[in-house]
Amino acid sequence: MKTSQAGLAFILAEEAIVLSSYRDARGVWTIGAGHTENAGGLEPGPGVTVTLAEALAMFETDIAKFEAGVNRAVTVPLQQHEFDALVSFHYNTGAISTGTVDDKLNRGDRAAAMATLNQYIKGGGKTIAGLVARRAREKQLFETGAYF
Repeated sequence: MKTSQAGLAFILAEEAIVLSSYRDARGVWTIGAGHTENAGGLEPGPGVTVTLAEALAMFETDIAKFEAGVNRAVTVPLQQHEFDALVSFHYNTGAISTGTVDDKLNRGDRAAAMATLNQYIKGGGKTIAGLVARRAREKQLFETGAYF
């Protein structure tokens, strides 16, 4: 599956586009639409800037990697909005195949998967209000198909 246009807009609304490198809540250098060194390509750091076109191109490249991760990890059929919610979660956490959200989905326990998704709310060992809100929006999208 591929992320829908509504899903891409959902993720971009969560990430925002920042044209100068900054440290996120965990202290990770980030640029563009949530691009970090772990995604490959440009390495954000002090003084690094990008244009809007470059930020969008990085997002397009990055999102394809996270789509592939969800496609590999989740073996049960998904509706488009469910896939989009999981790509948003994975894009933000990188945890789709390292945690148990996908395991629970693959066992058919969607409620447990969403309960587990809601546990990914910490950055630097502290609960981050923005992550609590993001997980709630991803859960709502997964369960109801309401993008905004």
